[in-house]
Amino acid sequence: MTTADVRPAAPRGDGPDAAPAGVPARPWWLVGAAPATVAVALLAAVAAGSFSGAFRPFTYFTDPGAGVRWGMPMATVVTELMAAVTLGALVLTACVLPSGRAVERGLGIAGVTSGVWAVAATVHLVLHTSWSTFVPVGDPVFGRTFWSFVTDGEVGRAYLGVVVVAAVTSAVALAVRGPVGALWTAGIALVAVALQSGTGHAAGASSHDLAISAMFLHLGGAALWVGGLAAIALLGLRDAAAPTTIRRYSAIAGWCYAAVALSGLVSAWIRLGSVDALTTDYGVLLIVKATLLVVLGALGWVHRRAVLRRLPDAVPRPGAVVQVDARPPSAGVPRLFWRLAAVELLVMGAVSGVAVALGSTAAPIPEVPVVDASAAQQVTGHPLPAEPTVARWFTEFQWDLLLAFGCAAAVVVYVTWAVRLARRGDRWPVSRTVSWCLGIVVLFWATNGGAAVYGHILFSAHMVQHMVLAMVVPLLLVLAAPVTLLLRAVPARRDGSRGPREWILALVHSLWGRLIAHPIVAAVLFAGGMIAFYYTPLFELSLRSYPWHVWMIMHFTLVGYLFANALVGIDPGPSRPSYPLRIVLLFATMTFHAFFGVALTSGTALLVPEWFGLLGRPWGPSAIEDQQRGGAVAWGIGELPMLILAIGVAVSWTRSDARDAKRQDRAADRDGDAELEAYNAMLAKMAKRKD
Repeated sequence: MTTADVRPAAPRGDGPDAAPAGVPARPWWLVGAAPATVAVALLAAVAAGSFSGAFRPFTYFTDPGAGVRWGMPMATVVTELMAAVTLGALVLTACVLPSGRAVERGLGIAGVTSGVWAVAATVHLVLHTSWSTFVPVGDPVFGRTFWSFVTDGEVGRAYLGVVVVAAVTSAVALAVRGPVGALWTAGIALVAVALQSGTGHAAGASSHDLAISAMFLHLGGAALWVGGLAAIALLGLRDAAAPTTIRRYSAIAGWCYAAVALSGLVSAWIRLGSVDALTTDYGVLLIVKATLLVVLGALGWVHRRAVLRRLPDAVPRPGAVVQVDARPPSAGVPRLFWRLAAVELLVMGAVSGVAVALGSTAAPIPEVPVVDASAAQQVTGHPLPAEPTVARWFTEFQWDLLLAFGCAAAVVVYVTWAVRLARRGDRWPVSRTVSWCLGIVVLFWATNGGAAVYGHILFSAHMVQHMVLAMVVPLLLVLAAPVTLLLRAVPARRDGSRGPREWILALVHSLWGRLIAHPIVAAVLFAGGMIAFYYTPLFELSLRSYPWHVWMIMHFTLVGYLFANALVGIDPGPSRPSYPLRIVLLFATMTFHAFFGVALTSGTALLVPEWFGLLGRPWGPSAIEDQQRGGAVAWGIGELPMLILAIGVAVSWTRSDARDAKRQDRAADRDGDAELEAYNAMLAKMAKRKD
């Protein structure tokens, strides 16, 4: 062991959040990073807008004035940066920061920045109204124009929703306490990201759903990435938990970078259409943004190679040599990290400014709808696909980037955890890994493949998608035991923060988690949810709205998972009933499911006639005949997974009886079968009484 030399310094307080001796209270690069980021973003927006001419005076319409043309990008920059810091601070508070004062400060930062976000979003809404309607703000009719814009137009309602969400986020962030409140508040903030995803260039006519999913992934990843780093800078992180916090943020930032890069490429291709379009003003700004993104990736790589390896462990690793050091642990955070973080924030500000100018520049592919669109494209927003064949069910794709990215991440995380166990010398069945990967592949096909392509055109195809999501995918995922793998592969945290392990355990043991996972409740949600979905406006909402479509997929998959887990699950969870009651519950659900299929098969009233009845398909059966086929799918194909579940319950029952028999045999060997002897003695005593 060695003892490090320490410069004498007066203590600044005590407790875990006290500043370490010899470390400045606020390094200059940390103090100037936040305002400099905003300034760089504004300068980048002005420079990029001047290059592309996005903010030059209007020539063919009434010019709203220089104040509107130049004020709107500035308001946009402030709005997006404050939204990012809010989301980053909330996620750090919910999933990264240790309990104590750091959590309170994180919520305080989120409350203040979301308040600024609400004000900036209000200014942006007013300026955007003038920009879009060509009515100057000082015009006497602007009030009526503004009211019409925020009540009648989809974009206006979306931006008004952002203002409301930002204000609610500020109030809630200042009112709640702890990681649970921070997580709920982050969910509220994400609503604003979803609203913003449907505005601007995300509304491409030919790839509407793909553009929205890519934009949501892009905005959410960028906000969490930029906002997380900015929140770390504002927090200061001078306590002993700083190294651990930085490491955890680095893992989140890696996923955010992948999401931003992938969604940026997809969004660029949607709006460019060809490589030749890179020579346009839009293409040049896109190249500048991509270059800055590469620079950020390089800075992240330097962080990992030069900084993270030098950070001390908050908790010594097993077998590590503990060095006696008079300095507090946070003093070991290299100043190189703060300098790199400041530079990274400045580059992020430049990216944000270029992105604002990019959003105000006309894309090579216009957003105007196709004039001679077919009936199917007018209704669904997509061209009518070719008549389905067996091959097309597996070769046609309608990409959803958000769900595809989620599927890829699920496979990577699961396999990483399994490999971690193997390197540690623990055994994890390969069959469970195969089951998980197969389940995710099926989920990807159901949300991006043939079922997604034809699910918007044919009710029968939609029912295939439903059956796969609710019965096939959950069964495969349940057999993979993901919660058990999580508990074995992810170490528990000891600093009061909540990672994946802590959140899953909290959910499993919570009153709400136990309620929805109860076998009877899960069965009611599984069976009754079909009636509530198909015979209410929810079905039409899932067809017309992308957020509701994602909700539908999550609902079917989650409810199916809860039901399958209650019957044949391996993971810890609900108090599962006895095997005879499981069989009764399963067959009762199968009966209800059969009645639902029969009702559709014999029904003559078309569900959502404004959709399925107006597609003008030149191939396939009529809409009502196809709906009846969908009922047959629900009745026939849907029973196969139920039968597999029944077999699984029976096999588990048999194995349980075998285990009980072995346990009884071992007990008999130990005590000479005392239980049987006592039983025989009781019978003999009863016989004597009769005599």
